[in-house]
Amino acid sequence: MNGLSRRDVLRLGAYAAAGATGLGSLTACGAVPPKPDPNAPQKRGGVLSHGATGGGLKDTLDPHSPVTNPDIARCRNLYEPLLAWDEDYKIQPALAKAVTPNKDATVWTVELRDDVVFHNGKTMTADDVLSTLARVADPKAPTSGGVELSGILDLKNARARGPYVVELPLSSPYAVLDQLLAEYTVGIIPADFDVANPVGTGAFKYDTFQPGLQSSFLRHDDYWGDPAWVDELLIFDFADDSAKVNALLAGQVQSVDNLPSYLVDSISDQGSSALISETGAWVPFTMRVDVAPFKDNRVRQALRLIADRQQMIDQALNGYGFLGNDLYSPFDPAYAKDLPQREQDLDKAKSLLKQAGQSDLQVELVTSTAVGAGGVESANLFVDHAREAGVDVRLTKADPNTFYGERYLSWPFAQDFWNTRNYIPQVAVCAQKGATYNETHFDDPDFNDLIATARQETDEAKRNQLLQDAQEIEYDTGGYIIWGFKRQVDGYSNLVQGFVPHRYMPCTSFEFRRVSFV
Repeated sequence: MNGLSRRDVLRLGAYAAAGATGLGSLTACGAVPPKPDPNAPQKRGGVLSHGATGGGLKDTLDPHSPVTNPDIARCRNLYEPLLAWDEDYKIQPALAKAVTPNKDATVWTVELRDDVVFHNGKTMTADDVLSTLARVADPKAPTSGGVELSGILDLKNARARGPYVVELPLSSPYAVLDQLLAEYTVGIIPADFDVANPVGTGAFKYDTFQPGLQSSFLRHDDYWGDPAWVDELLIFDFADDSAKVNALLAGQVQSVDNLPSYLVDSISDQGSSALISETGAWVPFTMRVDVAPFKDNRVRQALRLIADRQQMIDQALNGYGFLGNDLYSPFDPAYAKDLPQREQDLDKAKSLLKQAGQSDLQVELVTSTAVGAGGVESANLFVDHAREAGVDVRLTKADPNTFYGERYLSWPFAQDFWNTRNYIPQVAVCAQKGATYNETHFDDPDFNDLIATARQETDEAKRNQLLQDAQEIEYDTGGYIIWGFKRQVDGYSNLVQGFVPHRYMPCTSFEFRRVSFV
């Protein structure tokens, strides 16, 4: 029970793709193992298998363009950014020992570790960092983590000061550049990077990849930190929750992200444990503000008032969450917690719809299991809430390939998932024209001006006030219904140890190097 053979890999991949149903049990292999002792010494060896939620034929190994949970899990193990978010969502050194600004935040200096070895045996230097940033922040084609960077990095004048120091001048002051450089979408790669044979600095190196099915990775023995405990890592795509949980309980995978929260208690009787983390993760409803009927803010506000947020937390998340107020980044010091908490108000929603000439509103809501825990469940609840307000919401459940396919970011009314981010980095990827994942197509000039000013403000108190003013605009006119924040619920077999709660991402931020077999 400490891993899979190559034949098992192919069999499990087919099993995942087929969407097997029913819940198996480790009891078929003998007595149910108890929950592992977190203080027990760890040992090396074995093949660790993870069941990731979603994925499809558009799966990628590109470090700078991940979309789905399997993409993110692969990126987190192959590549690493200069800085990292720890379990408490605080920035820590990673490939860089330090990233510091000058007094007015117009020049940042990156001091690199001198012992980082790429998977191909090459030592990482300043030149690799500069070439990575040039790829990420290419003004003509910025990647998901580079839209913001492309507007501020003065790459023509950036330079290496020796092999392990990088000087990054900016086109304008930027007070929180370190937050951007800590994102997983800015993983450092060698100058000659080839996505067909990907090389990074992570604790695991590339072995095989089958989009929509599975991927395998081998331990990187020259890793600069503590090497992975296991010899090999397998990541499987699962479009079906039942198949994913069945694979966990049958011992075919040792961990799953986005465990359905109603199974938290039952899996403990079958040789597995739930991993529960306090996160800022959210599963919003997304309304395109540039198309009818959502172009009318009265319609958007009405739909926000239709949602029974507490019921969604109680039923879609089984209580594993806390109230949202149509704003993201709850751990940011600037989070606008003083804005009035929105509650369900069907009479006011009906009144707004009547004013907008939409008393008989009919809309399609598109969701998918790829959104993860709480997605489809909250969508079903929203359909019921809308019916009470006289709104006809037709729910379409798209398969992952369709949902995150060509029409992704163009659905008029849909859902999505986001992990924890602070406010400015989150805005950079979702709330401005040109942002990589601006699914609501939000583009407000006053909002943009406030964000631009806040980015340059080095006084934290002044910056926070600017950001709270910006949040008030989103609160009043934005395109998100953010009904709650998830307590991230994942699952792992009692045959492994090393998983700990993490505020950033599922499954200990997908840091599988920390996991070993009991």
